[in-house]
Amino acid sequence: MNVKQQNRQGSGGEEGLSALLTNAQAIMVIAQAVEGTLGPKGLDTMLLDQFGDVIITNDGVTILEMMDVNHPAARMLINLAKAQQEEIGDGTTTATILAGALVNEGVNQIRKGVPVVKVIEGMSLGIKKAIQALEEKAIPLISSNQSLLFKTAKVAARGNEDIADLVIKATSFLGQEKLGEPSFKLAENIRAVVGSQNQVISGVIIDKEPVNPEMPKKLKIVKVLVIDDALEPEEIEDGALRTEAGFTRYLKLQEEFRQNIEKVVRLGVGLVLVDRGIHDVAEEIFTDAGVLVLQRVSNCELRQAAEFTGAKLLKRTGLKKEEKDLKQSLGEAAEVYVEEKLKHVRLLGGKGEAQATVLVSASTEEVVEERERIAKDAASAVQAAVKGGVVPGGGTVELAIARELQATRQKAVGMAVYGVDCVCEALKKPFTQIVNNAGFNPLEKLGEVIAAQIEQDKNSLGINCDSGEIIDIQELGIYDPVLVKKQALQTAMEVATAILRIETIIKKKEMGSSNSLQQEGI
Repeated sequence: MNVKQQNRQGSGGEEGLSALLTNAQAIMVIAQAVEGTLGPKGLDTMLLDQFGDVIITNDGVTILEMMDVNHPAARMLINLAKAQQEEIGDGTTTATILAGALVNEGVNQIRKGVPVVKVIEGMSLGIKKAIQALEEKAIPLISSNQSLLFKTAKVAARGNEDIADLVIKATSFLGQEKLGEPSFKLAENIRAVVGSQNQVISGVIIDKEPVNPEMPKKLKIVKVLVIDDALEPEEIEDGALRTEAGFTRYLKLQEEFRQNIEKVVRLGVGLVLVDRGIHDVAEEIFTDAGVLVLQRVSNCELRQAAEFTGAKLLKRTGLKKEEKDLKQSLGEAAEVYVEEKLKHVRLLGGKGEAQATVLVSASTEEVVEERERIAKDAASAVQAAVKGGVVPGGGTVELAIARELQATRQKAVGMAVYGVDCVCEALKKPFTQIVNNAGFNPLEKLGEVIAAQIEQDKNSLGINCDSGEIIDIQELGIYDPVLVKKQALQTAMEVATAILRIETIIKKKEMGSSNSLQQEGI
Protein backbone atom coordinates (compact mmCIF):
# COMPACT_ATOMS: atom_id res chain seq x y z
CA MET A 1 0.00 0.00 0.00
CA ASN A 2 1.44 3.41 -0.89
CA VAL A 3 1.54 6.45 1.38
CA LYS A 4 -1.39 8.26 -0.24
CA GLN A 5 -3.64 5.24 -0.03
CA GLN A 6 -2.69 4.69 3.59
CA ASN A 7 -3.33 8.32 4.50
CA ARG A 8 -6.71 8.31 2.84
CA GLN A 9 -7.85 5.25 4.76
CA GLY A 10 -6.18 5.99 8.07
CA SER A 11 -7.28 9.60 8.38
CA GLY A 12 -10.75 9.57 6.88
CA GLY A 13 -9.57 12.08 4.29
CA GLU A 14 -9.69 12.70 0.56
CA GLU A 15 -7.07 13.77 -1.91
CA GLY A 16 -6.45 14.76 -5.49
CA LEU A 17 -9.42 15.01 -7.81
CA SER A 18 -11.77 13.64 -5.17
CA ALA A 19 -10.91 16.48 -2.78
CA LEU A 20 -11.19 19.04 -5.55
CA LEU A 21 -14.60 17.82 -6.67
CA THR A 22 -15.90 17.76 -3.10
CA ASN A 23 -14.86 21.37 -2.50
CA ALA A 24 -16.03 22.54 -5.93
CA GLN A 25 -19.45 21.00 -5.37
CA ALA A 26 -19.78 22.87 -2.07
CA ILE A 27 -18.92 26.15 -3.81
CA MET A 28 -21.44 25.50 -6.57
CA VAL A 29 -24.21 24.79 -4.07
CA ILE A 30 -23.62 28.16 -2.40
CA ALA A 31 -23.50 29.96 -5.75
CA GLN A 32 -26.74 28.30 -6.85
CA ALA A 33 -28.43 29.44 -3.63
CA VAL A 34 -28.08 33.11 -4.63
CA GLU A 35 -27.91 33.11 -8.44
CA GLY A 36 -31.69 33.14 -8.80
CA THR A 37 -31.81 36.55 -7.10
CA LEU A 38 -29.61 38.35 -9.65
CA GLY A 39 -30.96 41.05 -11.93
CA PRO A 40 -34.24 42.99 -12.15
CA LYS A 41 -36.22 39.78 -12.55
CA GLY A 42 -34.45 37.93 -9.74
CA LEU A 43 -36.71 36.10 -7.32
CA ASP A 44 -36.75 36.01 -3.52
CA THR A 45 -35.47 33.37 -1.12
CA MET A 46 -37.37 32.25 1.98
CA LEU A 47 -35.19 31.59 5.02
CA LEU A 48 -36.63 29.53 7.88
CA ASP A 49 -35.17 29.06 11.35
CA GLN A 50 -35.79 26.34 13.91
CA PHE A 51 -38.55 28.36 15.55
CA GLY A 52 -40.46 28.85 12.32
CA ASP A 53 -39.55 32.51 11.89
CA VAL A 54 -39.41 33.54 8.24
CA ILE A 55 -37.27 36.03 6.33
CA ILE A 56 -38.03 36.64 2.65
CA THR A 57 -35.26 38.43 0.77
CA ASN A 58 -33.19 38.52 -2.39
CA ASP A 59 -30.24 40.17 -0.67
CA GLY A 60 -27.21 37.97 -1.32
CA VAL A 61 -25.28 38.60 1.88
CA THR A 62 -28.38 38.04 4.03
CA ILE A 63 -28.99 34.68 2.37
CA LEU A 64 -25.35 33.67 2.80
CA GLU A 65 -25.14 34.77 6.43
CA MET A 66 -28.27 32.85 7.42
CA MET A 67 -27.65 29.62 5.52
CA ASP A 68 -27.02 26.55 7.64
CA VAL A 69 -23.60 25.59 6.24
CA ASN A 70 -21.09 23.09 7.60
CA HIS A 71 -18.74 22.40 4.69
CA PRO A 72 -15.43 24.27 5.20
CA ALA A 73 -15.10 25.27 1.53
CA ALA A 74 -18.62 26.69 1.56
CA ARG A 75 -17.87 28.61 4.76
CA MET A 76 -14.74 30.01 3.11
CA LEU A 77 -16.80 31.40 0.24
CA ILE A 78 -19.37 32.87 2.63
CA ASN A 79 -16.68 34.53 4.74
CA LEU A 80 -15.04 36.10 1.70
CA ALA A 81 -18.41 37.29 0.38
CA LYS A 82 -19.11 38.85 3.78
CA ALA A 83 -15.71 40.56 3.58
CA GLN A 84 -16.83 42.03 0.25
CA GLN A 85 -19.93 43.38 1.99
CA GLU A 86 -17.88 44.93 4.79
CA GLU A 87 -15.39 46.47 2.37
CA ILE A 88 -17.75 47.80 -0.31
CA GLY A 89 -21.27 47.20 1.01
CA ASP A 90 -22.61 45.63 -2.18
CA GLY A 91 -21.89 42.99 -4.82
CA THR A 92 -21.88 39.83 -2.70
CA THR A 93 -24.22 38.01 -5.09
CA THR A 94 -22.03 38.86 -8.09
CA ALA A 95 -18.88 37.86 -6.20
CA THR A 96 -20.42 34.53 -5.21
CA ILE A 97 -21.63 33.76 -8.73
CA LEU A 98 -18.25 34.68 -10.25
CA ALA A 99 -16.46 32.51 -7.67
CA GLY A 100 -18.70 29.55 -8.48
CA ALA A 101 -18.10 30.03 -12.21
CA LEU A 102 -14.32 30.34 -11.81
CA VAL A 103 -14.10 27.22 -9.69
CA ASN A 104 -16.32 25.27 -12.07
CA GLU A 105 -14.31 26.31 -15.13
CA GLY A 106 -11.07 25.61 -13.30
CA VAL A 107 -12.20 22.10 -12.41
CA ASN A 108 -13.16 21.46 -16.04
CA GLN A 109 -9.66 22.41 -17.21
CA ILE A 110 -7.95 20.35 -14.52
CA ARG A 111 -10.01 17.30 -15.45
CA LYS A 112 -8.77 17.74 -19.03
CA GLY A 113 -5.18 17.49 -17.76
CA VAL A 114 -4.17 21.14 -17.31
CA PRO A 115 -1.93 21.47 -14.21
CA VAL A 116 -3.50 23.30 -11.29
CA VAL A 117 -0.63 25.81 -11.08
CA LYS A 118 -1.10 26.73 -14.75
CA VAL A 119 -4.85 27.20 -14.30
CA ILE A 120 -4.26 29.50 -11.34
CA GLU A 121 -1.50 31.37 -13.18
CA GLY A 122 -3.80 32.05 -16.12
CA MET A 123 -6.71 33.02 -13.86
CA SER A 124 -4.53 35.51 -12.02
CA LEU A 125 -3.45 37.08 -15.31
CA GLY A 126 -7.01 37.16 -16.61
CA ILE A 127 -8.43 38.77 -13.46
CA LYS A 128 -5.64 41.37 -13.47
CA LYS A 129 -6.40 42.27 -17.10
CA ALA A 130 -10.15 42.35 -16.39
CA ILE A 131 -9.68 44.79 -13.52
CA GLN A 132 -7.47 47.01 -15.67
CA ALA A 133 -10.13 46.99 -18.38
CA LEU A 134 -12.81 47.94 -15.85
CA GLU A 135 -10.78 50.92 -14.70
CA GLU A 136 -10.24 52.04 -18.29
CA LYS A 137 -13.97 51.87 -19.04
CA ALA A 138 -15.01 53.70 -15.86
CA ILE A 139 -17.24 56.76 -16.24
CA PRO A 140 -16.12 59.26 -13.56
CA LEU A 141 -18.79 60.63 -11.25
CA ILE A 142 -19.10 63.56 -8.92
CA SER A 143 -21.71 63.96 -6.21
CA SER A 144 -23.29 66.87 -8.11
CA ASN A 145 -24.17 64.55 -11.03
CA GLN A 146 -27.56 63.79 -9.47
CA SER A 147 -29.01 62.10 -12.57
CA LEU A 148 -26.33 59.43 -12.96
CA LEU A 149 -26.09 58.91 -9.21
CA PHE A 150 -29.86 58.38 -9.05
CA LYS A 151 -29.71 55.77 -11.80
CA THR A 152 -26.92 53.94 -9.97
CA ALA A 153 -28.85 54.08 -6.70
CA LYS A 154 -32.06 52.85 -8.35
CA VAL A 155 -30.34 49.75 -9.75
CA ALA A 156 -28.83 48.90 -6.35
CA ALA A 157 -32.19 49.63 -4.68
CA ARG A 158 -33.84 47.02 -6.92
CA GLY A 159 -35.97 49.61 -8.66
CA ASN A 160 -37.27 51.34 -5.52
CA GLU A 161 -37.23 54.96 -6.65
CA ASP A 162 -38.25 56.35 -3.24
CA ILE A 163 -35.20 54.77 -1.61
CA ALA A 164 -32.90 55.89 -4.41
CA ASP A 165 -34.21 59.44 -4.04
CA LEU A 166 -33.53 59.41 -0.29
CA VAL A 167 -29.95 58.25 -0.78
CA ILE A 168 -29.25 60.94 -3.37
CA LYS A 169 -30.65 63.63 -1.09
CA ALA A 170 -28.30 62.41 1.64
CA THR A 171 -25.29 62.73 -0.68
CA SER A 172 -26.21 66.35 -1.41
CA PHE A 173 -26.05 67.11 2.34
CA LEU A 174 -22.67 65.40 2.72
CA GLY A 175 -20.73 66.41 -0.39
CA GLN A 176 -18.11 64.50 -2.38
CA GLU A 177 -15.27 65.02 0.09
CA LYS A 178 -17.18 63.34 2.91
CA LEU A 179 -18.30 60.48 0.66
CA GLY A 180 -14.68 59.90 -0.36
CA GLU A 181 -13.38 59.48 3.19
CA PRO A 182 -12.08 55.90 3.69
CA SER A 183 -13.57 55.61 7.18
CA PHE A 184 -17.00 57.00 6.30
CA LYS A 185 -19.75 54.57 5.27
CA LEU A 186 -23.01 56.12 4.13
CA ALA A 187 -24.76 52.78 4.72
CA GLU A 188 -24.26 53.24 8.47
CA ASN A 189 -26.50 56.31 8.30
CA ILE A 190 -29.53 54.32 7.13
CA ARG A 191 -32.47 53.60 9.44
CA ALA A 192 -35.72 51.84 8.54
CA VAL A 193 -38.48 52.39 11.08
CA VAL A 194 -42.05 51.13 11.17
CA GLY A 195 -44.47 54.05 11.15
CA SER A 196 -41.97 56.65 9.99
CA GLN A 197 -42.06 58.75 6.84
CA ASN A 198 -39.34 58.77 4.17
CA GLN A 199 -37.02 61.63 5.02
CA VAL A 200 -33.41 62.72 5.13
CA ILE A 201 -32.27 64.46 8.30
CA SER A 202 -29.28 66.77 8.25
CA GLY A 203 -28.09 65.39 11.54
CA VAL A 204 -27.73 62.23 13.61
CA ILE A 205 -30.31 59.84 15.03
CA ILE A 206 -29.56 57.95 18.24
CA ASP A 207 -31.76 54.89 18.48
CA LYS A 208 -32.24 55.17 22.25
CA GLU A 209 -34.65 56.73 24.71
CA PRO A 210 -33.73 58.83 27.78
CA VAL A 211 -32.38 56.92 30.78
CA ASN A 212 -35.00 58.59 32.97
CA PRO A 213 -38.46 59.64 31.74
CA GLU A 214 -38.16 62.85 33.79
CA MET A 215 -35.24 64.04 31.68
CA PRO A 216 -35.94 66.85 29.18
CA LYS A 217 -37.43 65.98 25.78
CA LYS A 218 -36.20 69.01 23.86
CA LEU A 219 -33.11 71.21 24.20
CA LYS A 220 -31.68 74.17 22.29
CA ILE A 221 -27.99 75.14 21.88
CA VAL A 222 -26.78 72.00 23.60
CA LYS A 223 -23.29 71.15 24.84
CA VAL A 224 -22.61 67.46 24.23
CA LEU A 225 -20.42 65.04 26.19
CA VAL A 226 -19.60 61.66 24.62
CA ILE A 227 -18.33 58.88 26.90
CA ASP A 228 -16.89 55.84 25.12
CA ASP A 229 -17.05 53.89 28.35
CA ALA A 230 -19.33 53.16 31.30
CA LEU A 231 -20.35 56.23 33.29
CA GLU A 232 -19.59 54.67 36.64
CA PRO A 233 -16.99 55.05 39.42
CA GLU A 234 -13.69 53.30 38.94
CA GLU A 235 -13.91 49.71 40.11
CA ILE A 236 -12.02 48.21 43.02
CA GLU A 237 -11.37 44.50 43.59
CA ASP A 238 -13.73 42.71 45.96
CA GLY A 239 -10.82 41.51 48.06
CA ALA A 240 -9.61 45.05 48.62
CA LEU A 241 -13.01 46.08 50.01
CA ARG A 242 -12.45 43.77 52.97
CA THR A 243 -9.55 45.87 54.16
CA GLU A 244 -9.78 49.28 55.82
CA ALA A 245 -7.49 50.84 53.23
CA GLY A 246 -9.48 49.30 50.42
CA PHE A 247 -12.80 50.52 51.78
CA THR A 248 -11.37 53.99 52.25
CA ARG A 249 -10.21 53.89 48.64
CA TYR A 250 -13.73 52.82 47.58
CA LEU A 251 -15.34 55.76 49.37
CA LYS A 252 -12.80 58.14 47.84
CA LEU A 253 -13.59 56.89 44.30
CA GLN A 254 -17.32 57.25 44.91
CA GLU A 255 -16.89 60.84 46.06
CA GLU A 256 -14.52 61.61 43.20
CA PHE A 257 -17.10 60.27 40.75
CA ARG A 258 -19.83 62.46 42.26
CA GLN A 259 -17.60 65.51 41.98
CA ASN A 260 -16.85 64.71 38.33
CA ILE A 261 -20.55 64.47 37.51
CA GLU A 262 -21.21 67.77 39.23
CA LYS A 263 -18.34 69.26 37.23
CA VAL A 264 -20.08 68.18 34.02
CA VAL A 265 -23.26 69.89 35.18
CA ARG A 266 -21.36 73.11 36.00
CA LEU A 267 -20.00 73.13 32.45
CA GLY A 268 -23.56 73.41 31.19
CA VAL A 269 -23.67 70.05 29.40
CA GLY A 270 -27.18 69.27 28.15
CA LEU A 271 -26.68 65.89 26.44
CA VAL A 272 -24.55 62.96 27.59
CA LEU A 273 -24.07 59.90 25.37
CA VAL A 274 -22.66 56.79 27.03
CA ASP A 275 -21.31 53.64 25.43
CA ARG A 276 -22.31 51.39 28.33
CA GLY A 277 -24.34 51.78 31.53
CA ILE A 278 -24.73 54.75 33.85
CA HIS A 279 -24.46 54.74 37.66
CA ASP A 280 -27.51 55.61 39.79
CA VAL A 281 -25.70 58.59 41.30
CA ALA A 282 -25.00 60.05 37.87
CA GLU A 283 -28.59 59.44 36.74
CA GLU A 284 -29.96 61.23 39.79
CA ILE A 285 -27.66 64.26 39.47
CA PHE A 286 -28.25 64.62 35.72
CA THR A 287 -32.02 64.25 36.08
CA ASP A 288 -32.15 66.95 38.74
CA ALA A 289 -29.98 69.22 36.57
CA GLY A 290 -32.14 68.76 33.44
CA VAL A 291 -29.47 66.87 31.49
CA LEU A 292 -30.57 64.37 28.84
CA VAL A 293 -28.65 61.08 29.06
CA LEU A 294 -28.64 58.16 26.62
CA GLN A 295 -26.90 54.96 27.63
CA ARG A 296 -25.73 51.85 25.75
CA VAL A 297 -25.42 53.83 22.52
CA SER A 298 -23.96 51.78 19.66
CA ASN A 299 -20.35 52.46 18.74
CA CYS A 300 -21.42 53.58 15.27
CA GLU A 301 -23.94 56.12 16.58
CA LEU A 302 -21.51 57.29 19.26
CA ARG A 303 -18.86 58.02 16.65
CA GLN A 304 -21.35 59.74 14.34
CA ALA A 305 -22.56 61.99 17.16
CA ALA A 306 -19.01 62.89 18.15
CA GLU A 307 -18.06 63.81 14.59
CA PHE A 308 -21.28 65.75 14.04
CA THR A 309 -21.10 67.80 17.24
CA GLY A 310 -17.31 68.15 17.32
CA ALA A 311 -17.03 66.27 20.63
CA LYS A 312 -14.06 64.13 21.58
CA LEU A 313 -14.62 60.55 22.67
CA LEU A 314 -13.67 60.28 26.35
CA LYS A 315 -13.13 57.42 28.76
CA ARG A 316 -14.53 57.76 32.29
CA THR A 317 -11.07 58.79 33.52
CA GLY A 318 -11.27 61.77 31.16
CA LEU A 319 -13.78 63.34 33.56
CA LYS A 320 -10.91 63.95 35.99
CA LYS A 321 -9.60 66.74 33.77
CA GLU A 322 -9.73 70.32 34.89
CA GLU A 323 -12.91 72.11 33.85
CA LYS A 324 -11.14 74.23 31.25
CA ASP A 325 -9.59 71.11 29.68
CA LEU A 326 -12.79 69.08 29.85
CA LYS A 327 -14.61 71.94 28.15
CA GLN A 328 -12.38 71.49 25.10
CA SER A 329 -13.72 67.93 24.70
CA LEU A 330 -17.37 68.98 24.48
CA GLY A 331 -19.35 69.15 21.28
CA GLU A 332 -22.36 71.29 20.45
CA ALA A 333 -25.68 70.89 18.66
CA ALA A 334 -28.24 73.56 17.82
CA GLU A 335 -31.12 71.30 18.80
CA VAL A 336 -31.68 67.94 20.45
CA TYR A 337 -35.11 66.40 20.85
CA VAL A 338 -36.77 63.10 21.66
CA GLU A 339 -38.96 61.67 18.89
CA GLU A 340 -41.33 59.84 21.23
CA LYS A 341 -43.40 58.11 18.56
CA LEU A 342 -40.38 56.57 16.84
CA LYS A 343 -38.47 56.11 20.12
CA HIS A 344 -35.23 57.81 19.19
CA VAL A 345 -33.36 61.07 19.74
CA ARG A 346 -32.33 63.50 16.99
CA LEU A 347 -29.30 65.78 16.97
CA LEU A 348 -29.49 68.73 14.60
CA GLY A 349 -27.17 71.62 13.75
CA GLY A 350 -23.90 70.11 14.94
CA LYS A 351 -20.80 72.30 14.94
CA GLY A 352 -18.60 69.46 13.69
CA GLU A 353 -18.59 67.54 10.40
CA ALA A 354 -21.65 67.24 8.16
CA GLN A 355 -23.86 64.21 8.71
CA ALA A 356 -27.06 62.99 7.08
CA THR A 357 -29.35 60.24 8.30
CA VAL A 358 -31.73 58.50 5.94
CA LEU A 359 -35.01 57.46 7.53
CA VAL A 360 -36.79 54.83 5.43
CA SER A 361 -40.46 54.17 5.95
CA ALA A 362 -41.74 50.64 6.50
CA SER A 363 -45.37 49.64 6.84
CA THR A 364 -44.87 46.49 8.95
CA GLU A 365 -42.25 44.70 11.04
CA GLU A 366 -42.06 42.02 8.34
CA VAL A 367 -40.64 44.40 5.73
CA VAL A 368 -38.61 46.82 7.84
CA GLU A 369 -35.38 44.81 7.73
CA GLU A 370 -35.62 44.23 3.98
CA ARG A 371 -36.27 47.92 3.33
CA GLU A 372 -33.20 48.78 5.38
CA ARG A 373 -31.06 46.23 3.52
CA ILE A 374 -32.16 47.66 0.17
CA ALA A 375 -31.39 51.21 1.28
CA LYS A 376 -27.96 50.21 2.61
CA ASP A 377 -27.13 48.56 -0.73
CA ALA A 378 -28.15 51.72 -2.57
CA ALA A 379 -26.09 53.91 -0.25
CA SER A 380 -23.03 51.69 -0.63
CA ALA A 381 -23.39 51.64 -4.41
CA VAL A 382 -23.65 55.42 -4.64
CA GLN A 383 -20.63 55.96 -2.42
CA ALA A 384 -18.61 53.42 -4.44
CA ALA A 385 -19.71 55.17 -7.64
CA VAL A 386 -18.46 58.54 -6.38
CA LYS A 387 -15.13 56.98 -5.40
CA GLY A 388 -14.45 54.90 -8.51
CA GLY A 389 -16.94 55.74 -11.24
CA VAL A 390 -19.49 53.51 -12.97
CA VAL A 391 -19.78 51.23 -16.00
CA PRO A 392 -22.85 49.98 -17.90
CA GLY A 393 -24.60 47.25 -15.91
CA GLY A 394 -26.62 44.20 -16.81
CA GLY A 395 -23.48 42.08 -17.31
CA THR A 396 -22.69 43.90 -20.55
CA VAL A 397 -19.29 45.30 -19.66
CA GLU A 398 -18.17 41.85 -18.49
CA LEU A 399 -19.01 40.45 -21.95
CA ALA A 400 -16.93 43.16 -23.60
CA ILE A 401 -13.99 42.45 -21.28
CA ALA A 402 -14.31 38.71 -21.93
CA ARG A 403 -13.98 39.40 -25.67
CA GLU A 404 -10.91 41.55 -25.07
CA LEU A 405 -9.31 38.85 -22.92
CA GLN A 406 -9.99 36.21 -25.55
CA ALA A 407 -8.22 38.35 -28.12
CA THR A 408 -5.14 38.71 -25.92
CA ARG A 409 -5.00 35.21 -24.40
CA GLN A 410 -1.85 34.41 -26.38
CA LYS A 411 0.06 36.66 -23.99
CA ALA A 412 -0.25 33.93 -21.38
CA VAL A 413 2.66 31.50 -21.22
CA GLY A 414 1.99 27.92 -22.29
CA MET A 415 -0.92 26.15 -20.66
CA ALA A 416 -1.76 29.22 -18.60
CA VAL A 417 -3.97 30.24 -21.52
CA TYR A 418 -6.53 27.77 -20.22
CA GLY A 419 -6.68 29.72 -16.97
CA VAL A 420 -7.39 32.88 -18.97
CA ASP A 421 -10.17 30.96 -20.72
CA CYS A 422 -11.68 30.22 -17.29
CA VAL A 423 -11.89 33.95 -16.58
CA CYS A 424 -13.45 34.61 -20.00
CA GLU A 425 -16.18 32.06 -19.35
CA ALA A 426 -16.76 33.24 -15.78
CA LEU A 427 -17.20 36.83 -16.97
CA LYS A 428 -20.17 35.70 -19.07
CA LYS A 429 -21.95 34.23 -16.07
CA PRO A 430 -23.56 37.43 -14.66
CA PHE A 431 -25.12 38.21 -18.05
CA THR A 432 -26.39 34.69 -18.71
CA GLN A 433 -27.81 34.44 -15.18
CA ILE A 434 -29.63 37.77 -15.49
CA VAL A 435 -31.09 36.65 -18.83
CA ASN A 436 -32.05 33.26 -17.42
CA ASN A 437 -33.78 34.87 -14.44
CA ALA A 438 -35.72 37.07 -16.88
CA GLY A 439 -37.08 33.95 -18.61
CA PHE A 440 -35.05 34.01 -21.84
CA ASN A 441 -32.62 31.52 -23.38
CA PRO A 442 -29.20 32.59 -22.04
CA LEU A 443 -27.14 30.98 -24.81
CA GLU A 444 -29.28 32.52 -27.52
CA LYS A 445 -29.17 36.00 -26.01
CA LEU A 446 -25.45 35.69 -25.27
CA GLY A 447 -24.71 35.07 -28.93
CA GLU A 448 -26.99 37.89 -30.06
CA VAL A 449 -25.51 40.47 -27.71
CA ILE A 450 -21.88 39.57 -28.44
CA ALA A 451 -22.57 39.81 -32.17
CA ALA A 452 -24.30 43.16 -31.71
CA GLN A 453 -21.49 44.55 -29.57
CA ILE A 454 -18.96 43.61 -32.22
CA GLU A 455 -21.05 44.86 -35.13
CA GLN A 456 -21.90 48.23 -33.56
CA ASP A 457 -18.64 48.58 -31.62
CA LYS A 458 -20.63 49.41 -28.51
CA ASN A 459 -19.85 47.65 -25.23
CA SER A 460 -23.02 48.85 -23.47
CA LEU A 461 -25.39 46.73 -25.58
CA GLY A 462 -27.36 44.23 -23.55
CA ILE A 463 -30.81 42.75 -23.07
CA ASN A 464 -34.01 44.46 -22.04
CA CYS A 465 -35.24 42.03 -19.39
CA ASP A 466 -38.86 42.95 -20.07
CA SER A 467 -38.92 42.42 -23.85
CA GLY A 468 -35.78 40.40 -24.52
CA GLU A 469 -34.70 42.90 -27.16
CA ILE A 470 -31.14 44.13 -27.59
CA ILE A 471 -30.82 47.65 -26.22
CA ASP A 472 -28.19 50.10 -25.07
CA ILE A 473 -28.14 49.50 -21.31
CA GLN A 474 -27.08 53.10 -20.74
CA GLU A 475 -30.34 54.26 -22.32
CA LEU A 476 -32.18 52.24 -19.69
CA GLY A 477 -30.12 53.99 -17.02
CA ILE A 478 -28.50 50.80 -15.74
CA TYR A 479 -25.09 51.44 -14.21
CA ASP A 480 -22.93 49.56 -11.73
CA PRO A 481 -20.09 50.96 -9.58
CA VAL A 482 -16.61 49.98 -10.77
CA LEU A 483 -15.35 49.40 -7.22
CA VAL A 484 -18.10 46.84 -6.61
CA LYS A 485 -17.17 44.88 -9.74
CA LYS A 486 -13.44 45.09 -9.02
CA GLN A 487 -13.92 43.77 -5.49
CA ALA A 488 -16.20 41.00 -6.77
CA LEU A 489 -13.51 39.85 -9.22
CA GLN A 490 -10.85 39.91 -6.51
CA THR A 491 -13.06 37.98 -4.10
CA ALA A 492 -13.88 35.39 -6.75
CA MET A 493 -10.17 34.95 -7.53
CA GLU A 494 -9.32 34.47 -3.85
CA VAL A 495 -11.96 31.77 -3.53
CA ALA A 496 -10.94 29.98 -6.74
CA THR A 497 -7.25 30.04 -5.85
CA ALA A 498 -7.88 28.71 -2.35
CA ILE A 499 -10.17 25.90 -3.55
CA LEU A 500 -8.11 24.78 -6.55
CA ARG A 501 -4.89 24.64 -4.50
CA ILE A 502 -6.31 22.16 -1.97
CA GLU A 503 -4.73 18.80 -2.82
CA THR A 504 -5.75 16.78 0.23
CA ILE A 505 -8.51 16.88 2.83
CA ILE A 506 -7.57 15.20 6.11
CA LYS A 507 -9.82 14.87 9.09
CA LYS A 508 -8.06 16.15 12.20
CA LYS A 509 -7.78 13.83 15.15
CA GLU A 510 -9.97 14.58 18.14
CA MET A 511 -8.47 16.60 20.96
CA GLY A 512 -6.69 14.36 23.44
CA SER A 513 -6.41 11.49 20.98
CA SER A 514 -2.99 9.89 20.64
CA ASN A 515 -3.73 8.16 17.35
CA SER A 516 -1.44 8.97 14.46
CA LEU A 517 -1.27 7.93 10.82
CA GLN A 518 -0.01 4.38 10.50
CA GLN A 519 3.09 3.98 8.48
CA GLU A 520 2.97 0.25 7.71
CA GLY A 521 3.43 -0.81 4.13
CA ILE A 522 5.24 2.34 2.99
